[in-house]
Amino acid sequence: MKFIIAVFLLLLTIACANNEKATTRQEAVLPNPTGQVIDQTTNQPDTSKKSIKAYALGTINGDSIIINYYSPAVRNRIIWGGLVPLDQVWVTGAHAATSIQFQKNVSINNTSIAAGKYAFFTFPGKNEWQVILNKNWQQHLTDEYNQNDDVIRIKINVDSLPYVQERLRYTIEQAGDGKGLINMQWERIQLKVPFQVIK
Repeated sequence: MKFIIAVFLLLLTIACANNEKATTRQEAVLPNPTGQVIDQTTNQPDTSKKSIKAYALGTINGDSIIINYYSPAVRNRIIWGGLVPLDQVWVTGAHAATSIQFQKNVSINNTSIAAGKYAFFTFPGKNEWQVILNKNWQQHLTDEYNQNDDVIRIKINVDSLPYVQERLRYTIEQAGDGKGLINMQWERIQLKVPFQVIK
């Protein structure tokens, strides 16, 4: 009888340990964001010449997504093909790599992305862009970018804005049924990356 109880307790311990590991793989603990939320352009002048530390926070079915980035301003400069070169990997922000963190596993373009934190890069082109999630989110600009660390790279079309978005801005939008959109706006460009939270 003691042997049966011992075996039962051993199996219960193993099951609990495996369940804990599975939970760790599927869910990440997200820190509190720092910086400020960048608003849509208004009639108020932007007098800061610095890139502002900013974040975007969204929830899809109760699961959080956080984007941390530095927000540069247009300031009457030529952005695309000027400040931001075309056909090169871009930090899609300023100073440090823009990072995106998912609390739960997500699917982007039918590719499963594990819960966790990634660098969010783009590859701006004249006619289409590429969006890149990369494992190395702790880097200055794209100084240590390595394509071998890419988790996903997808082609995406960009849209034109009917106004000038003075400061680079990210938002997370709900799209229903566990789906969402990663939205980036700057100058007169907007791109949206669809994703779905995997339950």
